[in-house]
Amino acid sequence: MEYSIAHELPGRLRLRCPGDFTSSEAWAIGEILNTQEYIKSAVFSPRTGSLLIHHDGDRRRVLEAVRVLDRSFYREIGDPEPGADADDGSDSFPRFFLGAAVRSMLPRPVRYAVNFLRALPLLGKGFFGLIRNRRLDVSVLDASAVGISMLRGDFQTAAVITTLLALGDLIERQTRKKSKARLADSLAVHVDKLWVRRNGSETQIPMGELLIGDMAVVRAGSVIPVDGVVAEGEGMVNQTVMTGESEAVRRIPGLSVFAGTVVEEGELVVRVTAFENKTRICKIAEMIEESEYLKAEIQNRAERVADAIVPVSFLLAAAVYLFTRDAARAAAALMADYSCAVKLTTPLTVLSAMREGAGRGMLIKGGRFLETLASANTVVFDKTGTLTVSTPVVAKVVPFGGYERDEALRTAACLEEHFPHSVARAVVRQAEIEGLSHREKHSTVEYMVAHGIVSRIGDDRLLIGSAHFIFDDEGIVCTPEQREIIDRESGRYSVLYLTVGDRLAALICVEDPLRDDARATVNMLHEAGVAKVVMLTGDNAGVAGNAARYLGIDEFHAGLLPEDKTRMIKEMKACAGPVVMVGDGINDSPALSAADVGIAMRSGADIAREVADVVLTENRLAGIVEARRLGEGMMRKIHRGYSYIIGVNSLLLVLGVTGVITPAFSALLHNLSTLVSSVYSLTPVLNGPAWRPGTGRHGKDEGEGN
Repeated sequence: MEYSIAHELPGRLRLRCPGDFTSSEAWAIGEILNTQEYIKSAVFSPRTGSLLIHHDGDRRRVLEAVRVLDRSFYREIGDPEPGADADDGSDSFPRFFLGAAVRSMLPRPVRYAVNFLRALPLLGKGFFGLIRNRRLDVSVLDASAVGISMLRGDFQTAAVITTLLALGDLIERQTRKKSKARLADSLAVHVDKLWVRRNGSETQIPMGELLIGDMAVVRAGSVIPVDGVVAEGEGMVNQTVMTGESEAVRRIPGLSVFAGTVVEEGELVVRVTAFENKTRICKIAEMIEESEYLKAEIQNRAERVADAIVPVSFLLAAAVYLFTRDAARAAAALMADYSCAVKLTTPLTVLSAMREGAGRGMLIKGGRFLETLASANTVVFDKTGTLTVSTPVVAKVVPFGGYERDEALRTAACLEEHFPHSVARAVVRQAEIEGLSHREKHSTVEYMVAHGIVSRIGDDRLLIGSAHFIFDDEGIVCTPEQREIIDRESGRYSVLYLTVGDRLAALICVEDPLRDDARATVNMLHEAGVAKVVMLTGDNAGVAGNAARYLGIDEFHAGLLPEDKTRMIKEMKACAGPVVMVGDGINDSPALSAADVGIAMRSGADIAREVADVVLTENRLAGIVEARRLGEGMMRKIHRGYSYIIGVNSLLLVLGVTGVITPAFSALLHNLSTLVSSVYSLTPVLNGPAWRPGTGRHGKDEGEGN
């Protein structure tokens, strides 16, 4: 397979593979490479042609393995369930318990043989883990406990331990975050053909025949399939996916446009500077892959605690044997270990908290995100669509020169109803709400792309549009008093200007309203101990500043691109520790992924929900505060569980090594205590109903249960 090295770090390669690959072929390539012992992980994104490989340091063998991969190898290997996660495991629990029930009914010799075969992988993992890592960890302790039980002929105890450990592993798999291997597919611009201007005529060609420097023609309603610079024409381009701006922006010759954005009005001829996997939107996909891999390397806290306890168990068992020369007492030190319960009850606590979160409108994709939420001191919000509702409304109408306010709104609605863009709909909707009928009295409406509307009523020429259109193009002059008002309102709202004749008649001030619970949520975050609440947005500084002041936000940054948001998130992480990012659009996805915890709204873009670690399924910002409280309660419960496990198992160790109880009875009591701690782990963390605007603050009666 052909490739070029796009980026390289010790133990890590990113290759660029030209050609067209299906999702099934990409899955097969990753599976084939993952079978090689010197490759730790391989993920192939078919849309970007990016092959990300983490290896053991033998770069030459990795490149050779990729080079010899021929289509004939991976074409025959199809994804068994295309479009589904192979690791989904949705029916694993039924299979697990059915298997346990069937084994319990087998004759004793057959049951012992089956349990021995089931224990072999566990024994092998412990043995090879000890050889490879040269340290005592949970896998070695698990293998020792099972192995000693078998050597002593206690197959029942070995079977119980094996089953409990298998259940713990299953729970971990179920709560593990889903793979992000197909994120690029969600971000891809699905355009197979496009129109280009060559030799003075327009021709439709496949994307595969496009060249840098070609002139791509993009008309109203079409997605721009390339990155480039406008060479001819003008139009209004919706760049929400890239910048988060709530309104379309004017693009004229000399200005840049990006793949994935949409031409709402007008027609553009774009000189191509990048396409396919070189576009900015594909770079967003790569940024997501990078930060998702880094997240996946964080070890689970329970495993770290369990690993730290393992050497103590072995030392104690050895000491008991040296002093007593009694193998049974030494075995008791391993049977009543701490790590098994720690390893099992922690994911159960996490699973319980995640289920509780789902019942409160929070889809939480892993325990480490709840843990981070509990300790994070910085929460970052996107503005458009997150703190606001993304539906423009008319905030006020400011009349001038004796022109009546209602008449100004009626006239504006009469003109705007002919053009179905979001701001026009807001004007028409406001007139309907106020019961202002707008019978057409004007002549033919002329729409000037990216400028505004021109019409006439009698002898008066009507104009409505942007400041550029009214003042620069049409030469309308305003008084100093009007200019003062314009400067004030344009810093707070997006403004439409209405003129009658040659005089300014009114300002139509439009805004994206803030969510009902936005201000209360920011206050509650401060009360919950969050040191800094920050807003990052692509909007202008005036609008962003007003929103930040009203909401009580500590710091804001405006006019940002996706890469700017990501850079700032990384800077905050370096300076202030764990950072939580809340966003809703494709443009927020890299920042969501770069943050320690990414939170998205259910109403957000598909890719934002996929990248996010927490999804607010009820679109309530207050869910962020509840998620933090849930994380704090989960951590308290885990620590209480640790105290219980240490206390009970310490008692069992004392009883076992002194000979008061046998190893088998010690194992039984240990398993019963583990069951008790597991039942406690499944109890609710929070009490009381979810908070909603208008219901007051959370009281102490709504605090943590248990």
